[in-house]
Amino acid sequence: MKILLVDDSKTMRNIQRSVLSQLGEMTIEEACDGQDAMSKLSSFQPDLMLVDWNMPNMDGLTFVKTYRTKNKTTPIIMVTTESERSRVIEAIKAGVNNYVVKPFTPDLLSQRITETLSKLQAA
Repeated sequence: MKILLVDDSKTMRNIQRSVLSQLGEMTIEEACDGQDAMSKLSSFQPDLMLVDWNMPNMDGLTFVKTYRTKNKTTPIIMVTTESERSRVIEAIKAGVNNYVVKPFTPDLLSQRITETLSKLQAA
């Protein structure tokens, strides 16, 4: 499985990478913001993306909206400090499949990833 981690925090990408490594064999690509992620999508086509909301250059919500104009199916999990209900709804309307609020436990992130992938396999 190919996963793209989009977060301006190297530490957060490392934490996510660690959780993902426990879920099995994966190829992981990292991007430091939405613009960087867009530039990597032509050569790296992920099966899942974990995207932060607040980043420089192109924030996660703008990235999701832009990406969804081209690809409606690849699952996206928003991993962010934005916890207000209105923000969660805004992200879901933009096209995210699931939502994780930072700080999170490795178990919670793992659960959300498994949930998201299971829903897609069932569809």
